[in-house]
Amino acid sequence: MILKLSSLLRHQYRRGCSKAVSRLHGTCEIRVRFAPSPTGFLHLGGLRTAFYNFLFAKKLGGTFILRIEDTDQTRKVVGAAEALQDDLRWAGIEIDEGPQQGGSFGPYLQSERLPLYKEHVKILLKNRSAYRCFCSDRRLQLLKKEAVRANEIPKYDNKCRYLSEDEIQKKLARGDPYCVRFQISDKEESFTDLVYGAIRYNVSLNEGDPVILKSDGFPTYHFANVVDDHLMQISHVLRGVEWQISTTKHLLLYKAFGWTPPHFGHLPLLLNSDGSKLSKRQGDIQISHYRDRGIFPIALLNFIASSGGGFEKVQERHVKRKCYTVKELCEQFDFSKINTHSGKLMSDQLLHFNNLALNKLYESSSTRHALIEEVRKLANEHLRKIHGDISAQLSDDYISKVLSWALTRIQNLPELFSPGLAFIWTIPESYNVDQNIFCALPSLKQQLSSTSEFNKEKLNVLLKQTSKEHNLKYGLFMKSLRKILSGLQEGPGIAEMMEILGKENTIRRLDLCLNKSLT
Repeated sequence: MILKLSSLLRHQYRRGCSKAVSRLHGTCEIRVRFAPSPTGFLHLGGLRTAFYNFLFAKKLGGTFILRIEDTDQTRKVVGAAEALQDDLRWAGIEIDEGPQQGGSFGPYLQSERLPLYKEHVKILLKNRSAYRCFCSDRRLQLLKKEAVRANEIPKYDNKCRYLSEDEIQKKLARGDPYCVRFQISDKEESFTDLVYGAIRYNVSLNEGDPVILKSDGFPTYHFANVVDDHLMQISHVLRGVEWQISTTKHLLLYKAFGWTPPHFGHLPLLLNSDGSKLSKRQGDIQISHYRDRGIFPIALLNFIASSGGGFEKVQERHVKRKCYTVKELCEQFDFSKINTHSGKLMSDQLLHFNNLALNKLYESSSTRHALIEEVRKLANEHLRKIHGDISAQLSDDYISKVLSWALTRIQNLPELFSPGLAFIWTIPESYNVDQNIFCALPSLKQQLSSTSEFNKEKLNVLLKQTSKEHNLKYGLFMKSLRKILSGLQEGPGIAEMMEILGKENTIRRLDLCLNKSLT
């Protein structure tokens, strides 16, 4: 089993660890990596790992590397590696070295590094840290079934570890297929985790000698991972806590090569709001899902930061929640503040962060124009779906006014095109108007045309005045005007709706109603 420090000792260790990391920065180059497998698409857990590595590198003036671990060709998803890099770019995570960026330690695709792995397997075979295993799949399956029947942990019995050199040569001469296994120690190994403190574990209690090179010539994850981290001069390995149990196995490989291992830190699990584990099969945790929902990248990063710890102000409950920039998050980032307990992802917090991000983008003169352009693009897409290939003539002032009004009502831009706000972009196609209401419209139109103050307060006075002059029930008059202006049964107040639409738009809709009624 894995043994860990008490919470008090762990806290003392982590405080010292944070100082040690700072001291280390002065003596060696900080190099970290995010190394996903292209077996699916980037999800929240992967983004959190990438983001924390990115912040760690930027905080200490280091290098952030992307390495694609695609040695398991049977599970590789076509296009996943490219989509993953697009998702990181969308999130604002800048890659210093990677498949697309290049670098001095490439290739950054493991499938292009096969000769390197074979060379390093030879080193372990030569120093007898590894051996060829000729066991058939059938024998391995029988071992597994027997262990299950005996209620034991299924693991390889290390049979081929004890083959003589003569036996090995005979099998090779016959052309018997084989894989290469690493000879693990039966002694307990230990290391200091940057997050969890001292960890001790005996790999042999639960595993037999692991395969490091498969019979197809491809390395396994654990072997390629260690070789690449060493050759790419990775200084710190920061990854999910699910890999913590594998670290002692990796340390045995480092020892067999005579290499100095990097520092290891493991990030706590991210959980769903109900406490269940995130699963790659959940479509709603894929980064593309959030992008399609209109979630801003910075909102998603703040959402992650608020769930996993590691920041000075993000977690402080007495501080008013805000949406920090990447630069601000980088300045706050402190490895000693990362939680050791799992973090729950509360979806309502994400929407709150998104609203904060939306407000921030609108308030800044440097980003407002880009936001307006995005709304214009979405508006045209929305209108094309309804009316075909048309483009709306929407002024910057109109979109800006809509945004200013909607910022307290929406949490993402697609909500601007929900049925309840459709009146902003489209004119109602059909409605029935009472004859008495219809008779009041020319007078209302004339008053609206002549007023110089087209605001909610002034419009409320005009509406009440028109209702009184034509002996109309005010509630019925407002209900009819809502249908004329928006086609809705419910919605914002009529004066508020008119103010949003503006004088020209409001009068145009009244004219359309009058013309339709006349024809």
